[in-house]
Amino acid sequence: MRSILLLIGTLLTLAVTALPGAPAQAEPAEPAAPGGVGTALAVDDPPQRGVAPRRAALTLQGRGYGHGRGLSQYGAQGAASKHGKNYRQILRFYYPGLKVGRAGGQLRVLISGDTSDDVVVRHAAGLRFRQVAGGRTWKLGRKGAQQWRITAVGGRSRLSVRDGGWRTVRTVRGEAEFISAGKPLRLVTPSGTHAYAGALRSSKVSGGRATVNVLSLEAYLRGVVPLEVPALWHPQAVRSQAVAARTYAAFERAANKNDPYHLCDTSSCQVYGGVGQSHPASDKAIRATRRQVLRTKGGAVAFSQFSASNGGWSVKGSFGYLRARKDPWDRWSGNPYRNWKHGVSAAAIQNVYPGIGNFQRVRILKRDGNGAWGGRVVSLRVIGSAGSTTVSGDAFRIAFGLRSTWFRVV
Repeated sequence: MRSILLLIGTLLTLAVTALPGAPAQAEPAEPAAPGGVGTALAVDDPPQRGVAPRRAALTLQGRGYGHGRGLSQYGAQGAASKHGKNYRQILRFYYPGLKVGRAGGQLRVLISGDTSDDVVVRHAAGLRFRQVAGGRTWKLGRKGAQQWRITAVGGRSRLSVRDGGWRTVRTVRGEAEFISAGKPLRLVTPSGTHAYAGALRSSKVSGGRATVNVLSLEAYLRGVVPLEVPALWHPQAVRSQAVAARTYAAFERAANKNDPYHLCDTSSCQVYGGVGQSHPASDKAIRATRRQVLRTKGGAVAFSQFSASNGGWSVKGSFGYLRARKDPWDRWSGNPYRNWKHGVSAAAIQNVYPGIGNFQRVRILKRDGNGAWGGRVVSLRVIGSAGSTTVSGDAFRIAFGLRSTWFRVV
């Protein structure tokens, strides 16, 4: 970084955005061995005798954080800050064969934190209630109003006001939503109040009702980019994240166009926190790449997966532009995930695989063949005194909270 102040700001942003939890994006089902290029590699570690269950019976050394497909966030930062690459060069490397196109329009985002069976917002000047199907709108300016609520009643939506107690104002056919004239809506959830741009809709979903934020693609990014990477990272790295995030959202919108919402607000999709999470630096990156998305030669929006770090070698995905290749930018000194260690106790292993008896060892059966140690683990066998079980590298990673499937026993 260029100054102590910028370094401090970056550290603060890291703390706020909690990058260590950087999401591994969901993807369509694909074979466990990427592209079928895995190689068999047997590593049979000696049994751990005389080790108390609470201590690590298995110590793993690994690389990377996340699935490793598409953009490496730390790789992008290394490319920009250490190698002088701009965001288009970064995107061309991680998504080869794609071109920059344009996309705009509205997006529907599930607000997973609102677990109540209604939509409640704080009263504010300019607040309005709108019937989704008919588009009819009513101003909400009642004196003494504190909160407003939409409750689903059969195939109708009931509007209520809280001005001491709750009172019904009107009921309309179909779904309804709250909108505001250019001001954020303050959504009241069980965990607190959060600000959102656009509209907050009470939508019917399988099994009940959900709160859905309807807003422009550009406004959506303001609540995504600073939660995916530190806003004070190199501007070119943040721009590459903005394009990747915009493309991912546009892809999900097309894939789920007939559903009540296009994507969720958690790491199962992209982390989204509303306008309250925006940052001037990431806002600038979003404006600098306005409406830019990655498209295939045929014009389709790409599936722009990304993860925190690929460890130095990207992983093949479900599409031709998600390739397995050596990454020259990921393993720079500022990447905290280029090397890691993780201990697992015998008790934890036996709890997940009770049929094996007392845990003895792990044998790696197959790797993908890319990089150190033969690459990422595709499958392994967990061996105990009473038997063994064979699992995928992904299943093992999830079971024990590993940062990636690129690991070896040490």
